[in-house]
Amino acid sequence: MLIGVPKEIKVHEYRVGVPPAGVRELVHNGHQVMVQKDAAEEIGMHNEDYERAGAELVETPEEIFERAEMVVKVKEPQAHECAMLREGQVLFTYLHLAPDPAQTNALVESGSVAIAYETVTDNMGGLPLLAPMSEVAGRMSIQAGAHCLEKEQGGRGVLLGGVPGVEPANVTIIGGGVVGSHAARMAVGMGAQVTILDRSIPRLRQLEELFGASAHTIYSTAEALEQSVYSADLVIGAVLVAGAAAPKLVRRDMLPNMRRNSVVVDVAIDQGGCFETSKPTTHADPTYKVDNVLHYCVANMPGAVARTSTLALSNATLPFVIALANKGYRQALLDDPHLANGLNVHRGDVTYEAVARDLGHRFVDPHNALAA
Repeated sequence: MLIGVPKEIKVHEYRVGVPPAGVRELVHNGHQVMVQKDAAEEIGMHNEDYERAGAELVETPEEIFERAEMVVKVKEPQAHECAMLREGQVLFTYLHLAPDPAQTNALVESGSVAIAYETVTDNMGGLPLLAPMSEVAGRMSIQAGAHCLEKEQGGRGVLLGGVPGVEPANVTIIGGGVVGSHAARMAVGMGAQVTILDRSIPRLRQLEELFGASAHTIYSTAEALEQSVYSADLVIGAVLVAGAAAPKLVRRDMLPNMRRNSVVVDVAIDQGGCFETSKPTTHADPTYKVDNVLHYCVANMPGAVARTSTLALSNATLPFVIALANKGYRQALLDDPHLANGLNVHRGDVTYEAVARDLGHRFVDPHNALAA
């Protein structure tokens, strides 16, 4: 199979779909790989590294989309990229379609086969291709939140861990999954007072065992959520409903009751965000204020640590890329129901139920789509 790896074009996005080591593995499996020149130059993965691994370097993304049988990316295709997709061409990347009707419509119209990292599953009910970036984003949320709490950044002027004789910051984490647990790990390590809310009793037990007295675990009710948010210096939105739009748990009318110049970091922004006042921002302009609450809603947070993120992501995605290339997408999806769960759009049909429901598309069962 001829696999194409374009340079990412989202603002301040330096990750790359396949690093040189991944190219070497694909070539070893008998495949051809095209990589756009300078696709990962900014993170120390040079053109010469790709050539040594066996890649063909090409000048433009147009050539990649014109020739490649499968395109492997990191972020969702931008409008210009969607316009270049071909009928039957496989796209393997993060998509986050539920809050993005324009991208969904463009993928449907392209006739391409769009497989989303974030809805591929595993035997334990996890999301193995989302987890690496959730780990990075969870840890980064505390780093970003601590920076935003500085007065110069518009925050309350609070040091996350405090100092002897001065209380540390209160950090509330909404959601105890991968993002939430990694955020808690960082916040606890920095000495903050940490509260984690979740609606899964088994998960709360796991978090209690993990953090002991270092973090408070609370069953998430409307009242508990309000009290925790109102008393927080920093609130992390870490709620995920796989493939669907994130629920709006913090309403606009709650913001005036929050601490003045407190900070919210909405890690769920890729799925629309779990704060009613959230809107996507970029690393170039990451924050804005609503009712004296500073919002950090960068939609590609792991892109700030692009080298670490690229390697972590590739470790998880590469086996699936090899399977798709070795078997062809149809057989690979039929052989692996977990990979088949990643199929969001197939030749004009929406094949992920939550996306179809949230955006009003007709849902086509992926197995029926593949059989046809």
